[in-house]
Amino acid sequence: MSRITQQLNQKRAYVAYLTAGDGGIQHSLHSILALITGGVDIIEIGIPFSDPVADGLVIQQASFRALQAGTTIKNIFNLVSELRKRTQIPIVLFSYYNPIFKYGPTFYQDAEQAGVDGCLMVDLPLEESAEHLKLCKKHQIDPIFLISPSTSEARIKIISEHGRGMLYYVCRNGTTGVKSSLPENFAENMRRIKQNTNLPIVTGFGISNKEMAGQAIKYADGFVVGSLFVETTARIKDYAELTRLAKSLDPRS
Repeated sequence: MSRITQQLNQKRAYVAYLTAGDGGIQHSLHSILALITGGVDIIEIGIPFSDPVADGLVIQQASFRALQAGTTIKNIFNLVSELRKRTQIPIVLFSYYNPIFKYGPTFYQDAEQAGVDGCLMVDLPLEESAEHLKLCKKHQIDPIFLISPSTSEARIKIISEHGRGMLYYVCRNGTTGVKSSLPENFAENMRRIKQNTNLPIVTGFGISNKEMAGQAIKYADGFVVGSLFVETTARIKDYAELTRLAKSLDPRS
């Protein structure tokens, strides 16, 4: 059983996303540790990419800054290795497929050695993921798939047969970014998804306050905060501020 599965079997999970290398790898390391101190249960580490089409302006800019700073996947594996010296929290790499394809098939071996638990490819559809699934299985990495409000019940079932660890429910159409409320059809869509999968479901795309997070985990197995943390880490000088923010968003406390 993977660390992701173990965590989601224990309680509703608090998931945080950060773009690796925005402000430097050491800044990413200390920011992630601050989030863990703030109560986060699972970390999603974004691999910066030059054309992040699913992401809004905040994460687009973070990816640009990280790439300008020279961030590489090897740097990110070093980041994960450093985290593993200090925590056993589940770590998911969040990426577009192009950087992985360019890195080559040793990506999965290197990810396993660094201590990665899961891999979410934003733009890799199930129909084109056979090699990805094979290598994830070989190296004990959970392949995590996205579903959206427009994903049919039949497709949810098929995706669930191949995914591991969790499903990531993109709760709104469009790109990432801070929002003030969940979509009106959130509860209805979550009930429909739950009827068609046995995998835990975490949900994100816009969660930015305690109320939204609380509403999300009435139906989902976990909630994701991304853009708000990315925005905050880009400007902070005191990591305690990030810890306080993480604590303030947790509806379970």
